[in-house]
Formats: sequence, structure tokens, C-alpha cells
Amino acid sequence: MAVWRRHSSNIRDLKQFAKEEWSKIPAEHYKLNEDNNTKEFQIQFADDMQEFSKFPTKTGRRSLSRSISQSSTDSYSSVASYTDSSDDETSPRDKQQTTSKGSSDFCVKNVKQAEFGRREIEIAEQEMTALISLRKRAQGEKPLAGAKIVGCTHITAQTGVLIETLCALGAQCRWSACNIYSTQNEVAAALAESGVAVFAWKGESEDDFWWCIDRSVNGDSWQPNMILDDGGDLTHWVYKKYPNVYKKIRGIVEESVTGVHRLYQLSKAGKLCIPAMNVNDSVTKQKFDNLYCCRESILDGLKRSTDVMFGGKQVVVCGYGEVGKGCCAALKALGAIVHVTEIDPICALQACMEGFRVMKLNEVIRQVDVVITCTGNKNVVMREHLDRMKNGCIVCNMGHSNTEIDVTSLRTPELTWERIRSQVDHVIWPDGKRIVLLAEGRLLNLSCSTIPTFVLSITATTEALALIELYNAPEGRYKQDVYLLPKKMDEYVASLHLPSFDAHLTELTDDQAKYLGLNKNGPFKPNYYSAAIMFPKSHIENEWSGAQASDLQRNGPCWKRGNGSSTSKSIVHVMRRNFVMYFIREIFFFLLLD
Repeated sequence: MAVWRRHSSNIRDLKQFAKEEWSKIPAEHYKLNEDNNTKEFQIQFADDMQEFSKFPTKTGRRSLSRSISQSSTDSYSSVASYTDSSDDETSPRDKQQTTSKGSSDFCVKNVKQAEFGRREIEIAEQEMTALISLRKRAQGEKPLAGAKIVGCTHITAQTGVLIETLCALGAQCRWSACNIYSTQNEVAAALAESGVAVFAWKGESEDDFWWCIDRSVNGDSWQPNMILDDGGDLTHWVYKKYPNVYKKIRGIVEESVTGVHRLYQLSKAGKLCIPAMNVNDSVTKQKFDNLYCCRESILDGLKRSTDVMFGGKQVVVCGYGEVGKGCCAALKALGAIVHVTEIDPICALQACMEGFRVMKLNEVIRQVDVVITCTGNKNVVMREHLDRMKNGCIVCNMGHSNTEIDVTSLRTPELTWERIRSQVDHVIWPDGKRIVLLAEGRLLNLSCSTIPTFVLSITATTEALALIELYNAPEGRYKQDVYLLPKKMDEYVASLHLPSFDAHLTELTDDQAKYLGLNKNGPFKPNYYSAAIMFPKSHIENEWSGAQASDLQRNGPCWKRGNGSSTSKSIVHVMRRNFVMYFIREIFFFLLLD
């Protein structure tokens, strides 16, 4: 009772205080309701309203009030652009822009952002010490003098460092973006200001995407002789639209699994008349860019776009390659319950050994909270899967292309799309169920966030060396085929990055080098070595053409992509030959040491 009396007293005091404060309010801030003889409170915050009215509301710009009230309710078509709401929505193709030097051979969102983009590039340079070191070492020799490189990659601050390195080594560059959502507009502006013909902006339409690629290839008094591609779209465009230019290309460097598949398909059809370097399957790309980069960037992209907590969430990761391994490791570390889908028994066994449940997508689709694709394939998550997902399920893609999730099937009249924020859509079913689709099924980490600069330094350095190698290789060294980066180059790229960690390598003694049959200075791994799987797969790859292996025969073998000879042989024969070679090598070393 004592407690109740004390609370009652407090309530009476509070009522008295409110009555006294109410009597102090000027009459102009309230009106008298004649129906029940009560005062209705209607204070007008004049100063705040005046300040609010200062925001621009001109046609062509979204006002602040609209961005607040309608950003989460606007339905939109498939051509909706995800640009910054404060930017002018006029297409860059309709603008006339020039740099401070008078050049107009570019097309970016706003070239006046160049100073901001320059600062972004300078920040990236601090983490890309190996690439800067390569630039300083080779700048005097100009190993790319005369090279005219046309590129189609993500245009970020890190790519800006790569492009400027290629220019410092003597190359002329023209560039476009391989992803319509990943371009950093300020970086594109900085590159344009520095003299690079760049055609890219964030939020391109499909038509804009191909127009930019065409403009990068078709320059005035300029014909490319080298291609740096990410996804194969540029190579495909040059092959289809400019066959005469295609035949004069000296080399192609491709960094994505999707683009590499396309190269092998050209090889199978006998249409690859250019030597090409498969950077994607180099150790420095597979192990670092694909694994360690995705291990960090998957969480960055998901948390920036959805603010989701992963502890206890059920997640299915489609594909347990290097990208899938990185994603699974990160999600597991945060307490998520991770399921894996996989076609390759070797990768599936690796997933099992790491403690993940390997299941078919149909078996878990109803219960998972997050679906992540990272296979490099197409039609991985279909409409039938999307229909069966639980309410609020997050769907995203970590593969290069937007073909893994069947987004097209969601653009039907019975489904409603709501834009929640940039790169985040709610797709609503008639019964009220909704899924959260990120970046319209495109690459999550570069569309919704950024990726670690240091890892991109490894990939960029690898690409620069591959371009130098192909451009300067004597005639006959590389035929019209797809090649892996030599292991010596892989090891050189790795060695350039070790000083960042103050790492010190142990050197072999002469006796140790003789015992292992190695050169003291490397390479320390055979060409068939891959950090992804400890299996001499290149012995098998050399017996399968890239195109044959890339078909990934449904019942196996072989699930791994190939490289080398165009002659198809029985895998049993190949493995038998590998065993014989291994046996002969061991006898040789035994006799040598004896």
C-alpha cells in the first residue's frame, strides 16, 4: 500500500505540473474545440519549416520530402536507376562535358567530381603498395609502350590505380564498366580528368551498358591491340561487332570465371584466334580475391544493405568453390547455420569436412533466411524456389553475372516491387509474402558495398603482369589458346605483397634444393598446382580442351575446367599416365640421391 500511495502522489504531482505548463502556452499556438470545450494543440515550428523549405525541389530532382516518404513505397519498372537521389537524373549520354584540359572523349556522371575521385584513388594507393612498387620498377622501361588496351572491369578506386599503372608503363587505355551498379562515379570522373577515355556511371541501363562498351572500343584514330576483360562481355562485343579488330588483338586477359567459360567456348568452336590468359584460375586470384576477399565483403554487403543479424540465421550458400568457401567461413563465424549446395563431389566433401550440411536447394529452401549464389552458372535459383521461400528471405548473388537468380520471372503483373533503399527491393506476392532482393541479382559486394583494397592489389598486379607477358611474348610462345599464368609470376606477385606484413621468407640451402629437385629461387610449385585443391588437375587439364572441360559434363568427370591440348582422352588413361610419370619421377630422385 505504501508503494501505491507513493506512486499516486507522483501521478498527482505530474498532473499539476502539466496543467501549469499548459496554461503558459500562448493562445496563437492552440485552438478551442467548441464541441467538447477542450484545447487542441497545434504548434507550428516556423523556424524549422523555413529551414526545411531551403532544400531544392526543382523538376528533375527528388525533394527531400519525396525521398523520405516515397523511397520505401515507390513501385518501379525494370529500368529503374539506382543513382544517388541528390544527383541530376539526366543521362550522361545527353550531357556535354569537358575536362579542364578541353577533352570530351569520355562519358561519366559528373566530371566535376574528379577531385573527390582523385582522393579516393590516392587512399587506395596506400593499400596497393605492390602494384605501386611494380609501377616504379617498370616505369623506366615502359614494357607496355605501344599497347592500346581496351578494358571492361568494375570501375572503382582500386581499378583506377591499375589503369593509371598501365598508363605509366606506356599503355593507352579506354575503359568501360562490367557492372551497371558497381561504378564509383567520382573515380570515373577522376580518370576522365587524367586523360583516360572512360565510359561508365552507376545505374546504367542495359542499352547504356552496351553503348559504353562500344564507345570504348570505337575510338577516333584508335584501334585496340590488347583486351582486359571481366566477364567476357567486351570480348564478345569485339568478336561480334568488330571482327577485323578482333583478329588484330595480340592478347586477352580475363579475370572472371564467367569470362573464362566464354573463352573456352570460343576455343571449342575454333573461333579463338588470339592467345588468352586465364587469370581467374591463377593461385593469386583464386586464393586471395575469391576466398579472402569474399570472406570479408559478403558480410559488409549484407549488413550495409539489410542490417541483418546473422547469429542463429539459417543460410544456404549455392556453390562451395573459393567464393563459396569465403562466404561460408564468414557466416559460420557469426553464428549462422550454414547449408551448402554443390555439384562437385570433391568440393562437397570439403564442405562436409568443414562442418557444413550439403543438401539440395529444394530440401532447405522453405526454412532458410538467406540465399546466396556463387556458382558462376545460370538458373541456380528459379521461380519455383522463389515461390517457396519464407517471408522476409534475403536473396543475393556473389557470382560475377546476374544469371544465377531468375530475376526476370519476378517481373510479372501479380508481383509488386518496392524500392526500400539503394540496391534493396522488396518483391511482394499476392498473399503478402515478400522477399528481399539485393542488387537485382547482380554482384552483391561491389553493388552494395566495397571490397578490400589489399586483395584487389593482388589481382591488379596479376593482371598487369599478364598483360605485360602477352604483349611482349615472342611470336610462337603462345598459340591461339587459353593459358594459365606461369607459377613463377604467381610467386612473384605474392612476394611483392609480403613486405606489407613484414614477412621474411626462409631460403633453401643448396642441399635442400637438391633434395626437393627445386631451384632455390623458385618456382616452388609445379604448373599444375592449385591452392584451391591439392590435386594435380593440370595433368588432367592438359588432356582436355578448355571448351570440353567447361561444358562440365553432367555426370562427370571432370568438374574442373581445363586448359591446353584440344585432344580429348579418357580420364582413366590420363590418371594412369600421371601415376606412371609420378612413379618414374620418384625413381629418378631416388637414384639421384643414392
